Amino acid sequence: MAIVAVDVGGTFTDFVVLRDDGTIYSIKVLSTPRSPEVAVLEGLRKIKEPISEVLHATTIGTNTLLGQVGLEIPRVALFTTKGFRDVIEIGRQNRPRLYDLFFDKPRPLVPRELRFEVDERVLADGTVVKRVDPGEVEGYAVKARSMGVVSVAVSYLHSYINPVNEEVTGDVLRKYFRYVSLSSRVAPEPREYERTSTAVVNAVLMPIVSEYISRFSEGLRELGIGRFYIMSSAGGLVDAAEAMERPVQLIESGPAAGAVAAAEFSKLIGIENVIGLDMGGTTAKASSILKHEPEVTTEYEVGGEVHHGRLIKGSGYPVRFPFIDLAEVSSGGGTIIWRDEAGALGLDQLVLVLTLDPYATVGVVQSQHSLMRMWSLVGLVSTCLVVR
Repeated sequence: MAIVAVDVGGTFTDFVVLRDDGTIYSIKVLSTPRSPEVAVLEGLRKIKEPISEVLHATTIGTNTLLGQVGLEIPRVALFTTKGFRDVIEIGRQNRPRLYDLFFDKPRPLVPRELRFEVDERVLADGTVVKRVDPGEVEGYAVKARSMGVVSVAVSYLHSYINPVNEEVTGDVLRKYFRYVSLSSRVAPEPREYERTSTAVVNAVLMPIVSEYISRFSEGLRELGIGRFYIMSSAGGLVDAAEAMERPVQLIESGPAAGAVAAAEFSKLIGIENVIGLDMGGTTAKASSILKHEPEVTTEYEVGGEVHHGRLIKGSGYPVRFPFIDLAEVSSGGGTIIWRDEAGALGLDQLVLVLTLDPYATVGVVQSQHSLMRMWSLVGLVSTCLVVR
């Protein structure tokens, strides 16, 4: 029997097989962004040993928010307390570039016409001043469904103290929508903007991650594999049900696995403090390992610009959930630098222009020869840098 670890990246899907006798070997296949499970199942079929367990790390969450081809953001609605419709658009005053007069805030994941104000109110001590009217919620649900909504986030004022109104709303919405994200279940903490943002990001990811895990689980059953776990952004493992309920915790699944590996490697070489660098096809991220343990934060921004960790905010969407503290330091190995007709330098990520048809002309990739050359240059490299 063997245990298989799988890392699904934007460019490649990698497998490490651990046999019963302690020996290991690896397999690499091209990722299939439109259906990530296809590449995973293809790689698993190449493994000769019977598989007892699959451990899975993925970048499907972060790549969705970064706009990878084949992972388009679904149409999401937000149900919120009357008067708080624009919380996710107002946000905070944080700016990643203080003196940039042309900086644009990230576009809200929920357009204004899909934000519905519900006449309910809970006070800061949990007292229910006005209970939610199921009829009002049902009317908004019918309207949202007619507008093509597939997933819904609910974030009411002070629901982290008393979630009763959110629970009633959730019961109504589940009659109309398969995917419902309640802020009181995803991020039961104060700070309305961050909690609402977390619920919305979770609602965005629920259809994509749930459908992926369902298809993947079906493929595993056909291969006779019963157990599999997914790496969370905090460095632990979660089962399929937990991942589908709260996919927000999988956003940095792949890079978190790299940080955990760097921490284990630091123990093997006997050095307490190291920096982990994980170069993928889409992004490159760094982590700090202190006394053999990855640094962990409880708030993170996703889908933003290249940044320097949790200290510089304002370009992405806040998420209140435990994350291994990662700094996005560069685009990934699939990045193409090019010149436009005027001679100015441009930058593209291969995952945004890549096609599996090697003869197609897509973006800046001009021919079969150049496409194959770019494929040959793209690799997954994990490096552990020693800090004395």
